[in-house]
Amino acid sequence: MDMFSSPWWSALLSIVLIDLVLAGDNAILIALAARNLPAALKTKAIMWGTAGAIVVRSAMTVGVVWLLQIPGLMLVGGLGLLWIAYQLLADQGSEDEHGEGASTFWGAMKTIIVADALMGVDNVLGVAGAAHGAFDLVIIGLLLSVPIVVFGSGLVLKLVERFPIIIDVGAAVLAFTAAHMLVSEPLLMDYVGNAKAGLTQSQQMVHWGIYGVCIAGVLLAGRWRQARAATPD
Repeated sequence: MDMFSSPWWSALLSIVLIDLVLAGDNAILIALAARNLPAALKTKAIMWGTAGAIVVRSAMTVGVVWLLQIPGLMLVGGLGLLWIAYQLLADQGSEDEHGEGASTFWGAMKTIIVADALMGVDNVLGVAGAAHGAFDLVIIGLLLSVPIVVFGSGLVLKLVERFPIIIDVGAAVLAFTAAHMLVSEPLLMDYVGNAKAGLTQSQQMVHWGIYGVCIAGVLLAGRWRQARAATPD
């Protein structure tokens, strides 16, 4: 594909749209992971968390062809992301949220980078597919995702501080992303169907059921954990 040709610009527009849509989940994740840090560390966590996530995503992009050959990748990633969504919600209001800055900071970094590696599968595959093998477009796609995630994380963090209910919304968004990964797993398509090939009515019900169970399960389990932590022993 020739640089600056019509197909090149068309592919670039597709990549920008993919980044705008999919980076929202990552911005929410980073904001939720950094919300309990002292004020002085929040911006640092967003910047370094984004940098670490981009490094991981870059490595994943380079190996995207190999990643496509791993059976069960979307299944494992979806289940892992469900656990992270639950943990982010369950940790809300923790009494030790202002504990030692360094350990809390690195804990946030671990959550951000691991979760982004799980969530980044959709983004990596989407960008790589839209680029049609053009490595320059893949690099541009990665670079564009940086300001989108950084700006989005800062905005979400400010909203979380003012409206704590956004934490629940964020956990639900992560659970929705996890459910999408689960129903996209090739190993499960014999049971849940292939959305790209069209779904029967029963398969649509299974898809929506998985989305509902994932979202409701994360929210209810997180609330139960919060209530249990608030109950005196």
